[in-house]
Order: sequence, then structure tokens, then C-alpha cells
Amino acid sequence: MFRLVRKRNGKTEAFSSEKIARAMFQALFAEGKADFSLAEQLAEKVVLRLPQKIAGEIPTVEEIQDVVEEVLMESGLPEVAKAYILYREKRRDLREAKRKLFGVEDDLKLSLNACRVLSERYLLRDGEGKIKETPGQMMERVARSIAEVDREYGEEPEESFNQFYQLLGSLSFLPNSPTLMNAGTPLGQLAACFVLPVEDDLASIFESVKKMALVHKSGGGTGFSFAHLRPRGDQVASTGGRASGPVSFMRVFDTATEVVKQGGKRRGANMGGLRFNHPDIREFVSIKSKPGLLENFNLSVAVTDEEMEKVRQGEEVGLVNPRDGRVWEKINARELLELMADRAWASGEPGLIFLDTVNRFNPTPSLGKIETTNPCGEVPLLAYESCNLGSINLSQMVQESKIDYPRLKETVWQAVHFLDNVIDASRYPLPEVENMTKSNRKIGLGVMGFVDMLVQIGVPYYSEAGLKIAEEVMHFISTQAYLASQKLAQKRGTFPNYPQSVWAKKNCPLRNATLTSIAPTGTISLIAHCSSGIEPYFALAYRRFVLENAELTEVNPYLERLFRERHLPSELWNEVLRRGKIGDIPGVPEDLKNLFLTSQEIPPEFQVRMQAAFQKYVDNGVSKTINLPENSTPEKVVSAFLLAHELGCKGITVYRYGSRASQVLYLGTEEGQCESC
Repeated sequence: MFRLVRKRNGKTEAFSSEKIARAMFQALFAEGKADFSLAEQLAEKVVLRLPQKIAGEIPTVEEIQDVVEEVLMESGLPEVAKAYILYREKRRDLREAKRKLFGVEDDLKLSLNACRVLSERYLLRDGEGKIKETPGQMMERVARSIAEVDREYGEEPEESFNQFYQLLGSLSFLPNSPTLMNAGTPLGQLAACFVLPVEDDLASIFESVKKMALVHKSGGGTGFSFAHLRPRGDQVASTGGRASGPVSFMRVFDTATEVVKQGGKRRGANMGGLRFNHPDIREFVSIKSKPGLLENFNLSVAVTDEEMEKVRQGEEVGLVNPRDGRVWEKINARELLELMADRAWASGEPGLIFLDTVNRFNPTPSLGKIETTNPCGEVPLLAYESCNLGSINLSQMVQESKIDYPRLKETVWQAVHFLDNVIDASRYPLPEVENMTKSNRKIGLGVMGFVDMLVQIGVPYYSEAGLKIAEEVMHFISTQAYLASQKLAQKRGTFPNYPQSVWAKKNCPLRNATLTSIAPTGTISLIAHCSSGIEPYFALAYRRFVLENAELTEVNPYLERLFRERHLPSELWNEVLRRGKIGDIPGVPEDLKNLFLTSQEIPPEFQVRMQAAFQKYVDNGVSKTINLPENSTPEKVVSAFLLAHELGCKGITVYRYGSRASQVLYLGTEEGQCESC
């Protein structure tokens, strides 16, 4: 048996007879001979034949494929051999498509979609705009830049570089997009999440607009609380006029965002927050009823425990002018939450931020109260704080249908080291941000590919066992992250604000004030070819057009494999492609239906419970969209809001399928195009 195989880029990877068997099975399946045991027998023949056919000790991919064709022909399977040849040509065409469509020389065997997004946003270009690095070279650039930080602490970086490169190149872990884009470049801004203050003063407001533009230019997203701004119609003593209110100033931020691209690669993103008891709250939650307004903002209402209790009791809440504390009017708290739920039902916004829950877990309360979060809600931050994130690909943490905890532990420790180094490697767009970030050294290690992991170990997402696995895995990651941070603190010192933090009172010396966070992982999960964050599958098949006449259909690889292994008829598979889900397809085995339920087939109450299961062991927040089917009601949104607060979530976002004229993902391969997954 060979130990290694040489890839087309000249590098080597572990030899795998299973990969040969899978490729032969695909050819058999194409000819109506879905027999996995036969594929394994043929693969064994290939392995035995290889030493006679190659000159060196390490076979090349092409040499293995030649022997596969030879074995198929000798085994009386000429049609299967033809199918395999067509498969080789398809793979060759795919490599060529990556070059022609996107200018990418793919040395990591990425999907076409991954190459598209890398081409558009991540890979470096020369002065003429031509891509000048491969995906593997991008990973090498990032790993080298982050590892070099070790020198600042008297450590040699080479071992860290090797670990980081393996971590990234294998797609076991990926940092947030700014790190992939900017590490090792002159821009050098590596953090994704920022919060900036907005005070009730015209100069302060426009200073914040300026600072926002600088953050967006560097590649970051920004969160704001507009709760300190006086309401519409309030007096302005300096001019004798009347205030225009928070929403009017948010339009200024929105317009500025529209004209400033993040690092020239993506549009800016903002979180806009307002207090539940602000006099302008009804205007705020209803603003997106009109298309085209505040399109660069996500909206969240910050609500306290006391206010949520008044909602439950149907009591009145006072709407308070933040300028002088005067109550402008009283309104029924339940009716106000129902208005928010109605707007969220109609447009997906606003979400809620549970202020008291957030601040109960604020690691540095002496520095102030947290009022808002980053754009996707997963990181509550103080003013001028930033946070860099990274996600472990759980789909790779499975061995023989069991969670590979030794590998997961090693990955967590390396990822914490990596993210701590990012803080020092990064260049910051504002001095205030650099000071706060390095004083608290917050990081947010999270996960992606969670449902992929569940499928591989045979546990349905929508089950009590799924919830148990969520808690178990996140508890393990959190524990190991804390141990890794403690080890770093022994070598490099605690974060500077440690003496005045809650960790000092607990006698728990840490390098980082926070360690964990669950991000949505939109593009990095696409690169890693795994499911997003902790979300269930949105669809099992979808269609995308990459250029004018280039159509790409993608299907869930785990479902495809199980269909083949169980020899299920092609008619069923065609229905999967058409519908994008299997729950209502007659003839599909019930265990597969349970294992591959899509987001709209899972009750929103259970989705909230899943978010809460992760939140139990996450320092920061959890980005999770509570998906509702198109025929859901606003009352379901109210229930989700109340349950999220009851279960200890730090916030909640809901989305009803079809509630917006344009959305990112569409079910099935017959209608619509999805832009990200």
C-alpha cells in the first residue's frame, strides 16, 4: 500500500483507496450499477496493480486514473470505463472552468463556487488586475503573516507557520474574511467586527460617520446604538429648532456606507440598535416597510428583562426621552412587541438584543455597559472594541461515524493561538479601536459545518439527541479554548484589563476577555464547502448561474452518497433536485427524511432551542436565523421572541421565507438562483 499520492500541483497527500472506490462507484452508478461492494473490489485491484505501473514510490493522480480505466476494461465493464473517462473529462473541464471563468489555478480542490468567491474577494491581484496567487498560496500568505507574531514574544514562528498552514489549507479552520483578504498585505486590517459610539451631539454624530467610513474602507463591519439621540420633535436649545430623530441620522450613515466599499471588495455592513423604550421606536421598527431604506443596516431593538416581563404581563411601558429622562408617552408593552413581530414577519427585521442577558456576561463591566453588537449580532461589544473571529469546520471532526475529539482539541488550541496572534498582526483604522482591542484581546472562536457533522454521525438536527450533541460539542470547545487561553497567559501575560475584569475575581487568568462566538460563516463556509454556522440545511439542491450561460447545480454530498449506497432509484433523486428537499417525497426512507430536514421543516421553537443550546457555552453571541415557512404567522414570531429571552439567548433574528422580494437562497433547482450558501 502506498502512503502518499502526488497531486497535480506537485504536492503530496495521504493515499486513499476509499477515494478510488468512490470514484469508481460514481462511474458504476452512472451506468445503473450502484454496487459499492463491487467498487471496493475494483479499487482493491487498482491498488494491487499500481506497483507494476509506476516507476517511483509515489504515484501521481493521473497514473492512478489510468490504472482505474485499465481495470474497468479488463473486468468486462467497458461502459463503466467510458463513464469514468467522462468523469475524468468533467473534472478536467471543471479545472479549466475555474481558470477561464475566474482566473483561479485551484491547488486545493475547491468547489466552483469557492473559486468564484475567492476570485472576486480574496485572492491578491497584480497591478494589471490579474490574480497572482492560488488558493493554497493565499493560505500560506495568511499563515506566514500570523505566525510571524510569535517573534514578538521571543518564539520561533516556523512551527506555528506549519500548524497554521495545515489548519487553513485543510479547511479545518478558517478566520473571518478580513484576515483572509488582508493578512500579509499593506492594508493589514484583520478584524471583522467593530462597535462605534453615537452621542447626542451633531459633531459626535458626524465624527462617527467619518470613523465608520474608515472602518468600512479597511474591511470591517460596524455596530451602533442610536439610543442616546433625542427623539423627533424634541427641542434643540442651540438653534431653537426641533430634532429630526435617530432614524433621520441613520439615513446619513446608510448613504455614507453606500458609497464606501469595504477594502474595495465588499459593501459595508451595519447594525443599528435602538432601545425598546425610545419615543421613536415605532418609526424605527417600521422603517423597512418602505423598500430601499436603510439597506446597509440590520436593525435590532435592545430590550431589558423588566420590559420583557411587562410584555408577558401586558403592562404599559414608558417611552423615555434619553436627553432628559422624561416620559413622553406610555404604551402597552405587548402591543409594541407585536408590532416588532409583525414587521419582522414582513421583512425579517428588526431582531432583538436582550440587554440584561448580554451585560450579565460582560467580562469588563467596570469599563461600561454593552449597548449593541456587530452587524450579525454574534459579538456584543463596548464602544471602540473590535473582535476577530474564526470557525472550526466540524464536518472534518468526524472519524468512523464518531466525533473525533482528539482532533477537535488540537484544532481548538491551534485556533486560539492563531486568533490571539491576529490581534497583534492587525493594523487598526482608529487609535481608539487599537487601544480597546489590545486592552481586552477579545476573540470569537466558533463553528461551521455543524449539521454536516450530525449527518455523518447519524443524528438528526431536529431531535433531543441533536440538542445534546450541540451542548456537548460547544462545552468541549469552550473548555479547551479557556485552557488554551490560560496557557497563552502563562507565556505572554493576561489581557491588560484583566485586573478589573470578572476573571480576576474568579482567579482565572486568561489571555483573552472572551473566547467563543458563533458567526454566520456565509462565505468562509462556502470556501470550506460545509454547512453554514449552526444552521440546518436550507436546501438539499439548488441552482446557480455563474455567468451568462454557465449554470451550476449543487446537491448535498452526504445525501447523494447515501442515495448511492442504498441504491435508491434515480426517479427519487430527480425529485430531490426538483424540490430541494425530501420530506414530502414518497419512497424516500424515513430515516433519511429525519436526517435531512431543511430549515423550513423544523419548527421555529426548536430552532430557538438549538440556538440556546450553543449559547449556554458561548462567551459572546450566537448568530442563528430562526427560519419560518412562508405560511407562518406573526404570532409565531412573538412566540420565538419570548422563548429566546426565556432560554437565555442574547438576541434573536427571524426570517420568513419569501418575505422579501429578493433573497439569497431559493429551494430546488427549477426556480431562482442563490448567491451564497
